[in-house]
Amino acid sequence: MDSTTVALTDDPWQHPHVFAAAFNSGDPDRVEHVYEPDGVLMTEAGQALSGAARREANAGLMALGVPIRVEPRSVSVNGDLALLIVDWAITGRNAQGRDVDVRGTATDVARRGADGRWRYAIDNPWGASARIRRRMTSR
Repeated sequence: MDSTTVALTDDPWQHPHVFAAAFNSGDPDRVEHVYEPDGVLMTEAGQALSGAARREANAGLMALGVPIRVEPRSVSVNGDLALLIVDWAITGRNAQGRDVDVRGTATDVARRGADGRWRYAIDNPWGASARIRRRMTSR
């Protein structure tokens, strides 16, 4: 296993934990392996990112210097698709002594590949909260 390989899972309940392990490795290339090649990461503003832009966005969160914690709330599976509702938090003090508190409830779609392993097709870490925030600030 090379330095960018991630041990993907055949259990959709475990996929958020696979993401967290990749994120907490500090290597954005490891995080890329938990996505389908065309998988998207949704920004808080509702923009869908893929490829290099997705990698950069995840690297930006990783640069906060605090590990992510995940707690799957529910996983609904239909064939090779899974809807994951996951509470997550990046909280703590980083190496520069700054307090970090970024959290949300993700609404994600994962797909089981031909290899039986799950990958994100849609990673929406902000779930419905981004839309609610935009509504609240637009009044």
